[in-house]
Amino acid sequence: MHNSTIERLVRVNTVSPIVLTKYVVRSMMSEGGGRIVNVASIIGFTGYSGLSVYAATKASMLGFTRSLAREVGRLGVNVNAIAPGFLDTDMTQGMESEERQKVARRSALRRLPEVDDVANAVEFLLGDGAKSITGTVITVDAGSTA
Repeated sequence: MHNSTIERLVRVNTVSPIVLTKYVVRSMMSEGGGRIVNVASIIGFTGYSGLSVYAATKASMLGFTRSLAREVGRLGVNVNAIAPGFLDTDMTQGMESEERQKVARRSALRRLPEVDDVANAVEFLLGDGAKSITGTVITVDAGSTA
């Protein structure tokens, strides 16, 4: 991987969410509460051949989420993350059928989760039902990491 590609991936997946959070969390702290949901990936804790830089950026989101939850929790801000697995998207539709089926068979549910499954998990973390959840990572992978 070329250095410029590595730097771009780190900027997009790590630096940008951290800087955005820096500015957003200020108003949450002054208002006495808020919710932050970071997007990680199962690759951040499982790794994957050929995706080491991507894995490093997503693992950084896991550490950032847990540490920030401790830093701002006393101010009423909940910080969590979602860690999707391979999803049923246009990108995975482009995989060869056998490769896609192989990935799906590795999961406990024998399928790929849908984008809406991730959106529903984010919605839950933003809602009242998650008022006591912070510093947590919800895995949405149809049981691939089970």
